[in-house]
Amino acid sequence: MATRRTDRPNVLVFFTDQQRWDSAGVHGNPLELTPNFDRIATRGTHLANTFTCQPVCGPARSCLQTGQHATNTGVWRNGLALRPGDKTLANWFAEAGYDTGYIGKWHLASANAVPVEQQGGYDYWLGANVLEACSEPYRCEMFDKQGNTVRLPGYRVDAEADATIRYIEAHKDNPFFLFTSYLEPHFQNHVDDYPAPDGYRERYTGRWTPPDLAALGGSTHQHLGGYWGICKRLDEAFGRVLDALKSLDMLDNTIVLFTSDHACHFKTRNGEYKRSCHDSSIRVPTAICGPGFEGGGQVRQPVSLLDIPPTLLNAAGIPVPDSMEGHSVVPLLRGHTDGWQEEVFIQISEAQVGRAIRTDRWTYSVRAPEDHEGGGAASDHYVEEFLYDNHFDPHQLYNRIGIESHADVTADLRRRLVRRMAEAGEPEPTIEPAAPVRSGQRRVTLFPDG
Repeated sequence: MATRRTDRPNVLVFFTDQQRWDSAGVHGNPLELTPNFDRIATRGTHLANTFTCQPVCGPARSCLQTGQHATNTGVWRNGLALRPGDKTLANWFAEAGYDTGYIGKWHLASANAVPVEQQGGYDYWLGANVLEACSEPYRCEMFDKQGNTVRLPGYRVDAEADATIRYIEAHKDNPFFLFTSYLEPHFQNHVDDYPAPDGYRERYTGRWTPPDLAALGGSTHQHLGGYWGICKRLDEAFGRVLDALKSLDMLDNTIVLFTSDHACHFKTRNGEYKRSCHDSSIRVPTAICGPGFEGGGQVRQPVSLLDIPPTLLNAAGIPVPDSMEGHSVVPLLRGHTDGWQEEVFIQISEAQVGRAIRTDRWTYSVRAPEDHEGGGAASDHYVEEFLYDNHFDPHQLYNRIGIESHADVTADLRRRLVRRMAEAGEPEPTIEPAAPVRSGQRRVTLFPDG
């Protein structure tokens, strides 16, 4: 019988799609949707202020796989594939002696049955490029490494969790890096709905609504019950994965990360669900447990998805490559906070070409005036669009851009944004200040519903 190696921990990523930060109990959701996430956030490390670096599915995934900004991966909008030969987390873990596996939605290839050369270097493969295009909530179909269709029984979340547990059991005798990517709670595209498992939508329809959604409406009342129901089932699946690790005596030697690619604003900030600078698009629930993260407490510093790849490598004892543009959070757990970023930088693309920074207090965003779908990865000229004071307006309902009393703050944020864009390798742009508004007046921002 093979002897299990214990010199390095296993690493498992539980990755959801379009999940709001305030779906979690530790962030104040009163519906008890996420007891398992809350448990690892409490006993492990809770990255309480985690933000995506790109609020679009494919680009965010490219950043998480490579550790680079979307403008540098070449995947700055959906429908683009990673460049052949670009190194991913799978490559770095494999070089360190890990088995590597990927299960679920990929969104970084040119075909739904992802060709081997576009599978990011993962040894084991069970996935689909755009999972919502080849499966439905109770008809989960993915593809194996050779492109053969694999039908998995059960509600799609449970089917993928079952596949995850099978992988864990089969690879228990060698360190593994397993990335599991769920479609949920993303909407099912062709019906524009959030189909929860039977009976779950009814539990949550008409119950607690986050204040930004209550104020702005959008598709909230139509969709929120199903969305909360899916979040509940995801957490139940997450608990089953943790239980499997515990039953196999692997939990204490496995780093488990829970995070999401971006959030969901339910058509309150533009005509769809994401692609904006608002917390309802960019803030995601994130927690880590396992070796090095037990008792880490709540990390309040701003963390970007770009910081996740170097964190995972660092925690596994693997050197972080110079190509990665984020920073490991491991030093934060040891009290080394000097020099940590004061803001996260967000690239926004596809529906618009925009850029933003999110500090503890401020959200500042600009957009290219010539923006349009397919308008390019970046622009040399932007116009100021949003400024929010997150201390006094946590639901981001009062746009302060252009208000005279905030001119100094805006000028500072403008400089910081240009600096972050240059650090990401973008040409230094010009940013046109917003038209001035006298102090005491409001800037009216029209949303899709008027």
